[in-house]
Amino acid sequence: NSFVTRTNTCGELRSAHVGQKVTLYGWVQYQRQGLFLVLRDFQGLTQIIIPQDEAHSHVKELLSNAPVESVVRVTGIVSPRPLGQENPKMPTGDIEVKAETAEILNSCKKLPFEIKDFIKKSEALRMQYRYLDLRSFQLQSNLRLRSRMVMRMREYLCNLHGFVDVETPTLFKRTPGGAKEFLVPSREAGKFYSLPQSPQQFKQLLMVGGLDRYFQVARCYRDEGARPDRQPEFTQIDIEMSFVDQAGIQRLIEGLLQHSWPEERALITTPFPSVTYEEALAEYGTDKPDTRFGMKIVDISDVLRGSDIHFVQNALSYPHGSIRAICIPQGVRYLTNKDLESLKESAKSQSNQEIMEIIRRPDGSLKSLLTKFLGEKEQSELIQALKMQEDDVVLLAAGEHKQVCSALGTLRLLSADLLEAAGLALRDPTAFHFLWVVDFPLFLPKAKTPTELESAHHPFTAPHPSDVSLLYSDPTKVRSQHYDLVLNGNEVGGGSIRIHSAEQQRFVLEEVLKEDSEVLSHLIEALEFGAPPHGGIALGLDRLISLIVDAPSIRDVIAFPKSFRGRDLMGNAPDYVTSEELEPYHIQVSWPLEEKEAKKN
Repeated sequence: NSFVTRTNTCGELRSAHVGQKVTLYGWVQYQRQGLFLVLRDFQGLTQIIIPQDEAHSHVKELLSNAPVESVVRVTGIVSPRPLGQENPKMPTGDIEVKAETAEILNSCKKLPFEIKDFIKKSEALRMQYRYLDLRSFQLQSNLRLRSRMVMRMREYLCNLHGFVDVETPTLFKRTPGGAKEFLVPSREAGKFYSLPQSPQQFKQLLMVGGLDRYFQVARCYRDEGARPDRQPEFTQIDIEMSFVDQAGIQRLIEGLLQHSWPEERALITTPFPSVTYEEALAEYGTDKPDTRFGMKIVDISDVLRGSDIHFVQNALSYPHGSIRAICIPQGVRYLTNKDLESLKESAKSQSNQEIMEIIRRPDGSLKSLLTKFLGEKEQSELIQALKMQEDDVVLLAAGEHKQVCSALGTLRLLSADLLEAAGLALRDPTAFHFLWVVDFPLFLPKAKTPTELESAHHPFTAPHPSDVSLLYSDPTKVRSQHYDLVLNGNEVGGGSIRIHSAEQQRFVLEEVLKEDSEVLSHLIEALEFGAPPHGGIALGLDRLISLIVDAPSIRDVIAFPKSFRGRDLMGNAPDYVTSEELEPYHIQVSWPLEEKEAKKN
C-alpha cells in the first residue's frame, strides 16, 4: 500500500485487523438488497456492510445505487462476521467492514458482459473489451504469474550468472530464409525496414563484440497470416553465450526454469531427458513428443516380414519401407466403432495412409482382417512386441518410414483425446514433462521444390562436429547442433551452436541454400574479425506461460493480444491511412475494385 491513499487492499484483511479503521478502494463485485456489497481489487474481495441508520442515510443511498463495476472508496471499521456467517472460501471470510463514509469515484455504465470467470463469452467480445476482460481473476492471475517468472529469470541470468540485458533494434533489414517478416516503409523511395522475427543477428554480433553473455526479453514479429494459436507479435527469452557447447546451454536452461518455476505448480526435475530427432520421429511420429503417456510407435517389420500379406511385402520392398503400430490401451472399452473409423479416415485424409486395426479379445485371441494370414507364432510375437492386453486396440500402418511414423504420431494424439473424452485418465494435467530433442538435420528439402534445400532451423546453425566433411560432399546427410525444448508435446524453446567461421557461413548461404550472401555481408564480415565460438537459445514466453497455467490459448497470457487473423479488435488495427500520410514514404495503395466501391459508400 505504499505511495497510495488506501490503508489496505481488499484481499488482506483478517481477524487480526478487527477494530481498525480502514480505507479501501475497488470495484463493486455485487450488491445485495442494499444490505451489503462485495468490493474487489487486484488482490481479492472484502464484504462491506451498508449502514442502515438514519445518520448514514447518504452512505446507504450511495452504495445501494452504485452500479456493478463502479469504482468506489469506502472507509469503515473492520468487524468480525456474525457467528455462522463466516465464509471459509474467502481469505477475508472471517471479517467484514462496516462502512462509515463512501465515495463513488467513477460510475460504470451497462456492461457488455459480466466480469466473472464462469460466465461464457465469445473471444471476439472479450478482445473488443479487453480492458474489462483484464479484470477477471484468471487473466489477473496469469499476468501476475508471468511477471513473477520473468523477474526470477532476470535474477538468475543477470545476478547469478553474469548475463547482460541488452535491447536490440526492432527496425532492421530482411533476413533470408525463415518466417515472413513485416515490412516498415522508410522515407527513402523503394527502401523498407523489416521487423525482426528474432534478434538472431544482433545477439551473434554482441558475441563478436565481446559481451560474452547476453539476454533479452525480446519482442519478435512474424507475418504468418491467419494461424489459430499464433501471434504476429510475441515475446521470447532470448539468450546467447560465447565459448559454450550444447550441453552448457541445456544446463543453463534447466537451471533457469528450476529457479523461476512457480511454487504453486508441480516440481520439475533436472536434467531433462533427451532424444534425437530420429528417435522422436520413430517413437512418437513428431519432433515435439508429448511424453506424459505411452502408446509409443513400435516397429513390427521383423514380426511380419515372413507373412504372405501383400501390402506388407509391398511396403517392405522399398528402401525406407516400414511396418509400424501403436497400441491403444483398453480401446475396446473406451472407443466406439465410430471413433475407430474416424481415426482411420483421419489418417487417410491427412496423410494418405491406410490403417488396419487389430483387437485382442478377452480370451487372448486376435480379431483382425490380418489374422488369417498370420500363424500362431506370428500372432504371439505380435502380442509380445506390442505388449497387448485384453481389450487393447492396435492401429497398424505400412509404407515409407517417415509417412508411417507421422500418420501414427497424429493418431496417437487423437486416440489420447478420445480416451480422455471417454473417461480414461491418460495425461496428468498437472504434470510437466520437459524433453530435449537434438541432432536435427541441418537442411531439409523445400516443400515446393524438393531438389532445393532450406535450413531446418536457420542458416546460422553450425553442423554437427562429426558431420562437417559431409557439408561439402552430401549436405542432406548433415546433422546440426540444433536443439529444441519440448514441454507436454509443445515446442517451448529452440536454439543452436552457431557458425563462427566466415568461410563456412558463406558456403552455407551461397552453395547450399543458394541465397545472396550480400544481404548478410555485415554478419559475414564480423565473423572475419575474431568471432568467438558461440551458441544460444530462445524460449517462447507466451507458450511456456500458457502451458504452466493450462490456458486454452496463448491469448490468455498476453495483456493485449491480436485475434487469430492478426487484428486488434479493441483498437481496430490495422487501419486505413490517408494518401497524404503515405506520400512521404513514396507509397500508393492500389485498391481492389470491391474495396474502392466500399470506401465510396
